[in-house]
Amino acid sequence: MKQKIFALSAVAVLVPALIASQSARAQTFTTLHSFDSTDGASPRTLVQATNGNLFGATEEGGANGDGTVFEITTSGTLKTLHSFDGTDGVQPNRVVQDTNGDLYGTTTGGGTTNDGTVFQITTGGKLKTLHSFDSTDGSIPKGAPIQATNGKLYGITNSGGTNGDGTVFAITTNGTLATLYNFCSQTGCTDGETPLASLIQATNGYLYGTTSAGGTNGGGTVFQITTSGTLTTLHSFDGSDGSAPVSGLIQATNGKLYGTTEQNGTNGGGTVFEITTGGKLTTLYNFCSQTNCTDGSAPIAGLLQDTNGKFYGTTSAGGTNGYGTVFRLSSGLGAFVETQMTSGAVGAPVKILGTNLTGTTSVTFDGTPATFAVVSKSEISTTVPAGATTGPVEVTIPSGPLTSNVSFVVTP
Repeated sequence: MKQKIFALSAVAVLVPALIASQSARAQTFTTLHSFDSTDGASPRTLVQATNGNLFGATEEGGANGDGTVFEITTSGTLKTLHSFDGTDGVQPNRVVQDTNGDLYGTTTGGGTTNDGTVFQITTGGKLKTLHSFDSTDGSIPKGAPIQATNGKLYGITNSGGTNGDGTVFAITTNGTLATLYNFCSQTGCTDGETPLASLIQATNGYLYGTTSAGGTNGGGTVFQITTSGTLTTLHSFDGSDGSAPVSGLIQATNGKLYGTTEQNGTNGGGTVFEITTGGKLTTLYNFCSQTNCTDGSAPIAGLLQDTNGKFYGTTSAGGTNGYGTVFRLSSGLGAFVETQMTSGAVGAPVKILGTNLTGTTSVTFDGTPATFAVVSKSEISTTVPAGATTGPVEVTIPSGPLTSNVSFVVTP
């Protein structure tokens, strides 16, 4: 079966942060590429690189049937950068770009002992296997590694490690891997087991993630881990507040973490939760709160905070027809702006995404004014101004200033 890459209002579907903020605009749907297996099958989530093109991986297909890494322009020209052959991995996950411009990812299988790999690939297609897992240091890495502020990459494996229940690992960009933590190191796996989702680094510098099982009550955990490997279990789910958090976390503009649980909660359909970096958890919503679960059930994907401040997500089941839902949840957070990219040198072009940007009177990079053009009510184009320093981007609209959700890093 052919699978497709498609565009909606330019790149709204391809860059998830645009989805909700584009909702009021006229929509134009374009299929950019249909995979035919020879160039890949079952594509994963895309990332937009600093060259403006989109990069991704296909779980299957390619020259050897084991998946690919590809590049595609926003107009739809696709190039297969690498076809995996088993020895260098099988079933790649999504890729990320580091500050040096190279791409990094993991494969769930293949490698020396078929336990998965971490790989580096240039935008020109030169692939290097940085590490092959051998079960003792982890097996079946999930998601993409993240690059922390110290330059190292951090990720999780679903299984393997000392206790067979998954690990947290760090790896340098030249391939030196260290196992930071082996889950189920505590009696009864009270520290959690079988993590399934990528980590995030919060603004306080710590890494955060979830385990799908284990914890004091067996329903999974939210954990914090330092970049040197000290793990703290912030919360153990007990069923009444949800269980099986199989997706990752996001940090919202208020500094708190947000996520979903696939199961249980008050009505058994899973939950949306908020948790502070200190571990105080609040259940924001219990699915199946409506008759016949018309509001959805079993949210297995994570959340997105739109520039309007609200959260968006999906459920894998429930809804009016029983096949899942797309939902919005407001928790009182205000609007903000988001830059694409989040770093660049003086003179580099930058897109600013937001809500109700018509009538913008100023744009500043850490206080330094920038020239700009309002493209639409949800997009501004600008360039990094001379004299700019690393810090927040601020956009002033008629109702007041909007600040970027993360600081913009001005590079040499």
